[in-house]
Amino acid sequence: MLVNCGAKKSTDISYLESSDKKEIKTPQLNVFVPRKLSATQLPVLIFVHGGNWNSGRKGTYDLLGRNFARKGVITVIPDYTLSPDAIYDDMARQIVSVIKWTKKNVSQYNGNPTTIYVTGHSAGGHLGALAIMNPKYGIDSGSISGIILNDAAGLDIKNYLAENPPTTNDDYLATWSSNPEQWKDASPIYFLNKNTPPFLIYIGNKTYNSIKIANNRFLNALKPFQPEVTPIFLNKKHVPMVLQYFLPWSNRFDEIIAFMKLHNK
Repeated sequence: MLVNCGAKKSTDISYLESSDKKEIKTPQLNVFVPRKLSATQLPVLIFVHGGNWNSGRKGTYDLLGRNFARKGVITVIPDYTLSPDAIYDDMARQIVSVIKWTKKNVSQYNGNPTTIYVTGHSAGGHLGALAIMNPKYGIDSGSISGIILNDAAGLDIKNYLAENPPTTNDDYLATWSSNPEQWKDASPIYFLNKNTPPFLIYIGNKTYNSIKIANNRFLNALKPFQPEVTPIFLNKKHVPMVLQYFLPWSNRFDEIIAFMKLHNK
């Protein structure tokens, strides 16, 4: 366990059951906790990194984990197997395993296993939402206190791929296949219902147009179930939407902690 910046980091913890492990490198996770002990269990945030489903690693986001931990939030940051070594379904199932591991083990880090929030940037927002919302993955939506989307991509990947058929570029054919039914299965928008956990949604005013379109479609579909959700628009491009969490004075921390308090189960 490494100590720095008011937070402790537990590194490279395996979260997959042995039966789920494959010959390719097994993904692991890091856990960030406040250095100062709390008398009560703390809320838990799982952060899923982005990278277009074919790039990215958990170690890039240490500052994010440390900054949330310093604010009193136990933070779990996993790696997951990337395309073309995995399709979206494999990635989502790994995030499901992260959620299950967190529920089972986070009390050892003084985290509250009944107060778990899931967030992600870009592709990570898609995977976190899909893992919780698609019923085939078996996550009880009532066990997740909230979902925080940060400039999430792929919320309606079916609509996007219908207009932009996948090719080998960016490993999209490997990630999504050419089957529209798979695209629908991969799209969180089709699994919204009255039991979906509450959302906090961030969108960059300067982000990619495809992300703006998908988030708008998602918000319109969400409105009948969560009419109070109002997205927070920020004057940022796509990558700076996550880089802001590397700065401890970002307003996002106070906003997210307020969201946690509002939806604390």
